Amino acid sequence: MLGIAIVTWLLIYVPGLARPGLLDDADSIHAEAAREMLLNHNWVTLYINGIRYLEKAPLMYWSVATSYKLFGVGEWQTRLPLALAVLGLAWCALLFGRRFLGKEGGFYSALILITAPGIYIYTRFLIPDVVVAMWLTLGLYLFLIAYEQDNPSRWICWGFAVTVALNVLTKSLIGIAFPGMIIFVFVLVTCGFKKLLKMHPISSTFVFLIVAAPWHILSTIRSPAQPAGPERGFLWFYFINEQFLRYINKRIPRDYDKVPLLVFWALLLVWLIPWFVFLFPALKQIPLRIRAWREALDARARVNLFLGVWAGVIMLFFSFSTRQEYYSLPVLPALALLIGGWLQRERESSAGSPERRIGLRASTALLAIGVLGFVAAMTMLAVTHPFPPGSDIGTVLVSHPGEYKLSLGHMQDLTIPSFGLFRTPLLLIGLGLLFGTVANWIFRRRGGLIGANLSLTAMMIVVLYCVHLGFVTFSPELTSKSMAVQIRNELQPGDTIVINGKYERGSTLNYYTGQQVYVLNGRDGNLWFGSFFPGAPDVFLDDASFARLWAGKNRVFFFTEDYMKDEALHGIDPTTVRVFATQGGKFVLTNQGFSRP
Repeated sequence: MLGIAIVTWLLIYVPGLARPGLLDDADSIHAEAAREMLLNHNWVTLYINGIRYLEKAPLMYWSVATSYKLFGVGEWQTRLPLALAVLGLAWCALLFGRRFLGKEGGFYSALILITAPGIYIYTRFLIPDVVVAMWLTLGLYLFLIAYEQDNPSRWICWGFAVTVALNVLTKSLIGIAFPGMIIFVFVLVTCGFKKLLKMHPISSTFVFLIVAAPWHILSTIRSPAQPAGPERGFLWFYFINEQFLRYINKRIPRDYDKVPLLVFWALLLVWLIPWFVFLFPALKQIPLRIRAWREALDARARVNLFLGVWAGVIMLFFSFSTRQEYYSLPVLPALALLIGGWLQRERESSAGSPERRIGLRASTALLAIGVLGFVAAMTMLAVTHPFPPGSDIGTVLVSHPGEYKLSLGHMQDLTIPSFGLFRTPLLLIGLGLLFGTVANWIFRRRGGLIGANLSLTAMMIVVLYCVHLGFVTFSPELTSKSMAVQIRNELQPGDTIVINGKYERGSTLNYYTGQQVYVLNGRDGNLWFGSFFPGAPDVFLDDASFARLWAGKNRVFFFTEDYMKDEALHGIDPTTVRVFATQGGKFVLTNQGFSRP
């Protein structure tokens, strides 16, 4: 079973390591921070474009910088740590499930996480949420082992403390808040506070501080509060601004948006396709009678209650805060374990049992979804036409700049004609959905539950490969790599690269050229806070300084999105403006042709 899980991971995650190029914004920004960490030999204070980047915890950047150190700087080296984190998360779920739910329950839980679209999508760019889910799963597994022991093992408790500390180093206070709230609610409803006192709280706290405190102390020393300006130092920005003020939607600067609440909850089902059809019977395993929580729950019921608390606490936490689509990722291991446990119960039940009937009904519903998906894919193929090779996807998209503060905001740029560029993945995904759901239904109807679940696994291998193909096709809208490479090939001493607006709009130019870039009217976003510290490079231009730079004798590469181009060039002599490169609704303009006179 472990071999099947590993092969599934290899088939899904390895093909997407090297392509496409890193994306603008979070992806290349975080990769650049890791690259500059290695370049500066500074593993305490993060920098991007030579400016302090103090809003993030360091562990993910340490892992990427280590990957660069071992294998060189590049796309697959950037994505490797997150891909390995998915494998680590699956292993943690396997351990958790096998101990508390049964051997098959652990296996199916791991398989669900490896094939979950939410986890796959949000490891296509460099954010740490899958690592958060991994440490949380391992930590809660260790906690539950200790909680079930009459005399909790000191080593198990210390191991739990280490996972909490590592999660703090992955995503700051979330690393404490999630396990702390989950455990508090669980022991509250089960009246288990006395057990907590046996779990070596003093020595475990000391272990936690040994792991978590040194980086925070060093960061505070190296980025102290300044005597004037908004830069109140690392402690204020990292803890108050990035944690508390972000939660209540008052972070400075406010450069983000939040997903509507109903959409945020509904996305849980999307992130668990196709396994979500088994979530509804799996949720019924959670004991709902309050009196039963405080009486003699058996071990299985207690674990199911714990998983329900885990999922419920995190979803409720973000229901009252700012939220992005991927904030629910740490919930997925709990739901995967619930589903995995139910799938084992279905397998162990006899023919004609309620579990078998429910499983068949769920498979029938999934079959209907698969047929609809197939029809939708074939319809889209019928109403679109293929484009010539090398077509620019930006010519058939409609920009929605107001939506780009959400992680999937660019998906709203798609138009019906643009799906003509996705004909191969549409065909494969339609066939995969049809054959996968049909095979699952036939196997379940005949009682072959292992074959049914492996059919869904094979279907998701095809579907997620199609997601990868679609991502590569759509990537010119999201990455400026090709233009960055063109600039790098032409770049000569004295040349200047300027990004129109916020740095993150064209951060790939910084990463792929390895050159410090300038920013026009964009002292905001990721560079804002660090730019006020002593020694920060002056890379910010206004209209007047940009006009002087453009009129100078040195060449300027000016990166801009199409809808911002005319405003930025107002007052610039149009005869001096030449198009150097264009892609996906973005331009690189230059003031001196393509080579020096």
